[in-house]
Amino acid sequence: MNAVIYIHGKGGNAAEADHYKNLFRDCDVIGIDYQSSLPWEAGKEIHNFVKEMQSEYDGIILIANSIGAFFAMNADIEKDIFHAYFISPVTDMEKLITGMMAAAGVTETQLQEKGIIHTAFGEDHSWEYLCFVREHPVKWNVPTDILYGSEDKLISFDSITAFAQACKSNLTVMNGGEHWFHTPEQMQFLDDWIKNNTVKGEI
Repeated sequence: MNAVIYIHGKGGNAAEADHYKNLFRDCDVIGIDYQSSLPWEAGKEIHNFVKEMQSEYDGIILIANSIGAFFAMNADIEKDIFHAYFISPVTDMEKLITGMMAAAGVTETQLQEKGIIHTAFGEDHSWEYLCFVREHPVKWNVPTDILYGSEDKLISFDSITAFAQACKSNLTVMNGGEHWFHTPEQMQFLDDWIKNNTVKGEI
């Protein structure tokens, strides 16, 4: 039997994995309840969880949402996953961080001097986080299908297409879709996308 491991995005939770049980009826679908918001710590949590599951199942399928995909790509689990589904993945964290810094009027010099800067947007900017992102460029070598919404205000289309091309992933764009797939129409599109992109042995 295969396992489907779900990694939620910011503000999400492991219980979201329940949505995918009807799509993978012959698999155990399990959500990871990781605790850290730092990629080097969340990556370790995910790595350890996947290694544990690897000993119990024939194969592992990954579904990762938003920043959950970024954490997964920093977890050193490529050899343990035979297929992945990324939903609105954060594929260029440096660009995302520097864009948010610019919007908040925070310079790199200020961030380096203070270490952490709190902003009115509710996001804390961390020099350590930015340095980690730059020192650990994303690498991903797993057969992957990507779902992206044309109205995604967080991740640019250029970032997604560049990542998809570099990793030789299949990219599907939902016209009118948002970063957070949550409306009935968006969730139906997501479900159909998974059904249309499953590979032998998954369902």
